[in-house]
Amino acid sequence: MEFLRLGAPGAERPAVRHDGTTYDLAGITADIDGTFLARDGIARTREALAAGDLPVLDGAEALRVGAPIARPMAVLCIGQNYAAHAAESGDAPPSVPILFHKHPNTIVGPFDDVLIPPGAEKVDWEVELGIVIGTRARYLASPEDALAHVAGYVVSHDVSERAFQVEHSGGQWSKGKNAETFNPLGPALVPADEVDPQALHLWSRVNGEPRQDSNTADMIFTVAQIVHHLSQYLVLEPGDLINTGTPQGVALSGRFPYLRAGDVVELGIEGLGSQRQRLVDARP
Repeated sequence: MEFLRLGAPGAERPAVRHDGTTYDLAGITADIDGTFLARDGIARTREALAAGDLPVLDGAEALRVGAPIARPMAVLCIGQNYAAHAAESGDAPPSVPILFHKHPNTIVGPFDDVLIPPGAEKVDWEVELGIVIGTRARYLASPEDALAHVAGYVVSHDVSERAFQVEHSGGQWSKGKNAETFNPLGPALVPADEVDPQALHLWSRVNGEPRQDSNTADMIFTVAQIVHHLSQYLVLEPGDLINTGTPQGVALSGRFPYLRAGDVVELGIEGLGSQRQRLVDARP
């Protein structure tokens, strides 16, 4: 089962794809957001599917695919969560999760263009497993408690501008992470009980050439550890997105050129789908 948001930007409609057929969720929810997840929206959708109560969404294949969750309150990101990526960045593996934030308006659909900001010279790709929170999580007692608060998983692209991130930021990373369109998401939200988050192949390509090729088994901090750790410092709300870090194979390594207008990035995660974006120059 895959949850989708289909249609023009700002006018997406909720849908669910099951056994190759896409169904309209408008009778259950106005959107796939934190409210839907917190009110047992996934379970209610399963019940409606089993009962045959959902209408087929005609013409779904022709509709734009939007980000599969709407309006997250927060986009939280874990840095250097694969040892090999930390090494190619010139750093030792972290002893605790590194946290930074992205503005929620960085989120776009998985096939939308990525806009290169004026003055950008070092735009980089980063395929990541995204966690979507389903119920409020605060001061969790242990990592074993954490997964019960996860609604599902998504493919997330943490686009970065490394000069903004390293040279312009005064020790913080956020300036290199928050440009518009810098977080393509989706194509689908897959429920947590259908995914083993620590056994997923993830990959990326630029202009058809391989870049990243790894597995979430190589994470330094697991999904459960990340959610538990963050809950000690902030309250995680339904619909929040957590990006869990990227493996080695990015341009920051010095092995590949940075992205330029006209480049095409493809990336994906086993069982969660794939993305494709073209890089274009932003216009003021």
